[in-house]
Amino acid sequence: MNNTTYSVKKSEIESKWYIIDAEDRPLGRVATETAKLLRGKHKPTYTPNLDVGDHVIIINCGKVALTGKKLDQKVYRHHSGYIGGMKEITARDLLNKNPEKMMMLAVKGMLPHNSLGRQMLKKLRVYAGSEHENAAQKPEVWNF
Repeated sequence: MNNTTYSVKKSEIESKWYIIDAEDRPLGRVATETAKLLRGKHKPTYTPNLDVGDHVIIINCGKVALTGKKLDQKVYRHHSGYIGGMKEITARDLLNKNPEKMMMLAVKGMLPHNSLGRQMLKKLRVYAGSEHENAAQKPEVWNF
């Protein structure tokens, strides 16, 4: 009986392209599915210490849904580094101004907070509308 765990090698990693339509879907549901694809957890060859994930394209993130009162109550904060430099923007304003950033922040929070997570985030493309420039990669539609 062989009790060794198989670990995928870097040369054996194959990555595909998937496209996710975020129109009228909750932000968190789209983000969790995207993070799963970027990490590679949907594959039988998943290895936690390697980037075995796929490339993901998210379209229509300008039409993403936020449940409850999140549009007015959810606040995105960051600091400029200067005294009194706390910047705040509500979810409604961020969705109108920069919907791609809202989706990127949601997915980024669900990936590992280290160099591996930053490497995975580079394989994410987010578009506010239905047009994208990655048709040459022949992405498959991911339904969930």
